[in-house]
Amino acid sequence: MHIPDGYLSPSTCLTLGVVMLPIWYKASAKLKKDLAVKQVPLLSMGAVFCFLIMMFNVPIPNGTTAHAIGATLVAIIFGPWAAVIAMSVALAIQAVVFADGGILAFGANTFNMAFVAPFVGFYVYQFISKNAKQGSNRQLAAGAIASYVGINCAAFVASIEFGLQPLLFTAIDGTSLYCPYGLDVAIPAMMVAHLTVAGFIEGIVTTAALKFMAVQPAIMLPSQTNKNREAI
Repeated sequence: MHIPDGYLSPSTCLTLGVVMLPIWYKASAKLKKDLAVKQVPLLSMGAVFCFLIMMFNVPIPNGTTAHAIGATLVAIIFGPWAAVIAMSVALAIQAVVFADGGILAFGANTFNMAFVAPFVGFYVYQFISKNAKQGSNRQLAAGAIASYVGINCAAFVASIEFGLQPLLFTAIDGTSLYCPYGLDVAIPAMMVAHLTVAGFIEGIVTTAALKFMAVQPAIMLPSQTNKNREAI
């Protein structure tokens, strides 16, 4: 799902980067207000987890690879605003150190994976798991479904970004200046991989983590309370 440089126009990247600025600002403000000092190392571990899980790519039949991102899991544990920061840090390290995702496309990648995925996943989880006991089958199912939906929504948004490029940015002869594939190709290419592989990997990772925390209650954080789960 990482978008490399050259596939999106500079104006698209700039627009999404500008969109992320107030999101990062509010996420930082929320963390200063709601996150206890002793939880900062744990959030850092969440960022490391996201970084590591995104490094494991699984081959899929169409010749590309897919991977989990961990966004919904971090949002469930720490809240969606904390997930914005954790995912953004992980994506920044990947882009700068490993060239996994473009520098110019950083705003687009964070919009998709650090905003869309954790917020969609978090609210789906909240809806399904309301009043569910920690470690219950409903809570675990909620985590799996929320993760699956979250990563697929992020993939869908990315496919729209790809697919709009040949419609908006072309040379005089009609050749696309950036991503050459329209929505009719970009959407199926992205969604097949995530609906059939990446979404299930994301769900399995989230369920396994929630199951582990259910038998290790000391790991569960106060951010699981309603205060740190506030909506926007």
